[in-house]
Amino acid sequence: MIRRDLLAIAEMIDPGTRVLDIGCDDGALLDYLARTKQVDGRGIELSQAGVNGCVARGLSVIQGDADTDLRDYPAGSFDYAILSQTLQATRAPRTVLSHLARIGRRVIVSFPNFGHWRVRWALMAGGHMPNTPDLPYAWYDTPNIHLCTVQDFKTLAADLDLKIERLRALTSAGDPIPAWAARFPNLLAPQVVCLLKGR
Repeated sequence: MIRRDLLAIAEMIDPGTRVLDIGCDDGALLDYLARTKQVDGRGIELSQAGVNGCVARGLSVIQGDADTDLRDYPAGSFDYAILSQTLQATRAPRTVLSHLARIGRRVIVSFPNFGHWRVRWALMAGGHMPNTPDLPYAWYDTPNIHLCTVQDFKTLAADLDLKIERLRALTSAGDPIPAWAARFPNLLAPQVVCLLKGR
């Protein structure tokens, strides 16, 4: 089984391409892409447990940190550079996204949307930092240090001269939200997946 938000990422990837998955966890996406799309996949994972899980699946994954290790990759060395549910946990999201755009011909980024109406309501009605399926940690215990909205991400992409080719608005479970709601992703999408390319 593979998470549905990872399936949304997989749909954006062409068969037979070279893929770098940063923050690849246990390698579920890389394994799925290798089996179903015959990609040449590589991964970087911070946790040793994640690296061990990837190696157990026969995947080519190294232990590394998106904030410090991406600068070592040559420009244009992959067709796709993927950062799934990790951007908000990096110390320097702008630098990380810039490296991804240099390394991959296309970039796929997914993240929880801090502009979602449930997050806004939790702040307004309760006066506390929100706790949702996409943001499940207490404010003092979260690995998410740079929360953003869909609009914030669009601004960052534009600042880096990246074009958003596709934006998939997803439910917390990773399913597409209804078409009418997808027209308002900043308010109605708990999480998004974006396919980007340099202009």
